[in-house]
Amino acid sequence: MTPWHSRASAAARLSALSVVLWLLSGLAMPAPALQLTAEEERRILRHGPWPPASRPDPSNRVSGTPAAIAFGRTLFFDPRLSVSGTISCATCHQPDRAWADGRTRSRGHRTVERNAPSLFNLRFNRWFGWDGAHDTLWAQNLRPLLDWREMGIGPAGAARLVRSDRQLSCGYRRAFGAAPGEDDDLILVDLAKALAALLETLVTGRTPFDDFRDALARNDAAGQARYPAAAVRGLRLFIGRGNCAVCHFGPAFTNGEFADAGVPHFIEAGRVDPGRHGGIRRLRSSPYTLLGRFNDDPQRSTAAGTRHVRLRESAFGEFRVPGLRNVALTAPYMHAGSLRTLADVVHHYSTIDEERLHAGGERILRRLDLSERERSDLVSFLETLTEQPRRPVVRKPAHVQCR
Repeated sequence: MTPWHSRASAAARLSALSVVLWLLSGLAMPAPALQLTAEEERRILRHGPWPPASRPDPSNRVSGTPAAIAFGRTLFFDPRLSVSGTISCATCHQPDRAWADGRTRSRGHRTVERNAPSLFNLRFNRWFGWDGAHDTLWAQNLRPLLDWREMGIGPAGAARLVRSDRQLSCGYRRAFGAAPGEDDDLILVDLAKALAALLETLVTGRTPFDDFRDALARNDAAGQARYPAAAVRGLRLFIGRGNCAVCHFGPAFTNGEFADAGVPHFIEAGRVDPGRHGGIRRLRSSPYTLLGRFNDDPQRSTAAGTRHVRLRESAFGEFRVPGLRNVALTAPYMHAGSLRTLADVVHHYSTIDEERLHAGGERILRRLDLSERERSDLVSFLETLTEQPRRPVVRKPAHVQCR
C-alpha cells in the first residue's frame, strides 16, 4: 500500500495541477463583450430602427399605387425607351448587381463621367443624383431619358412609343386613369413617375447591425452577444474616432447632403466634374422641379429646399453622401468608382491627404491613421450593414395581356 504521506503529496500535486489548468483555461476563454459607454449606446441607437416609416410622395400622384408600380416595372426593363432600342434602365441598374452595374463609370450609348449608384432606399433621399441636380425621384428618372449618352429618347420619342404601343398605352391608362394625351413633356414625366413608383419599393431589409442595435435598445445581452466582436470594434470607430457618423448618419446611414471626400474629380485632362456646384446650376434652370408645373402637389409642401438652395463656391467638387445599407454589394465606390473595395475606402480615409480638401467650408475629414486591425474592424462593421437573408431579385415582368 502507498504510505499516507505519499498519497497526500500526490493529492497536493494534483490539486496544484488543477489550479494551473484552470488558470490556463481562463486564458483561452473568449473575451467578454466590449462594454459600450452610455454615449456610444446613444449614438448607435440613432441609426435605427429600420425600416423607417414612409409615406407617398405628394409630388407624384401615382406614388405607391399598384398599377403605377406594375407599369414602372415594365418600363424599367424595356430597351425601346432608348433612342437606339438597345438600352434600358436595367442596363446600368442590374437587379442581380444590387441595382448597379459594377463599372467604375457607367455606359449607355456612351461612357459617362460617373458611377451608376445603387437604387436601394432612394425614397428616403432629399436630393437625387451624385450632384443633387434633381429634387424628386421622378425628376432624376428623366435624366437618362433625356441624355443622348444614356438612353436619350426624349419627350417626342417617348410619347410616340407610348401612344403607338397597345401594351404601353394600356399600362399608362391603368396607372394614370386616362389615355396618353397630346402633351409630350407630360407623358415623359408620367413615365418617370411610374418608374419612381417602382423604385420606391426597393427598400433594403434588416441586417445583423439592426439586430444588434435593437437588442441594445431592449437591453438584450444575448442578442448583443451574437454580433461579432470585430464589428463592435469597427462600430465604435465609426461613431467615435473615425467621425464617420457625422456624414453617414441616421437609419439610412447618410445625412442626405454633399461632401468633399478627398477623391480626384478630374474627368480627363483639362476637364473637371464640378459636382454639387454644377448640380445646383442645373436644378435652378430645370423645368422639372418641385417649383414647376409637373409637381402634382398644389401646396408645394416639399419644395422649401428647392426654393432656398443657393449656389456657393465651396460646393465645387462635392458629391452626395451615399447611404451605407448593402454597401458591401455596391462596389466600386465614390462618384467615379475610383475605389474598388471597402478595404480601399477605409484605407483612403485612413491615409487621406488633407491638402486635397477644400480650403473653404467645413473641414470634417481628418487623416485617421488607422492600424491594420482597426481598418479590418471597420470593414467588418460595414459588412454587417448588408441585409440578411437576401431577398429574391426582381426580374423582368412576364408579358401580361392588357385590355
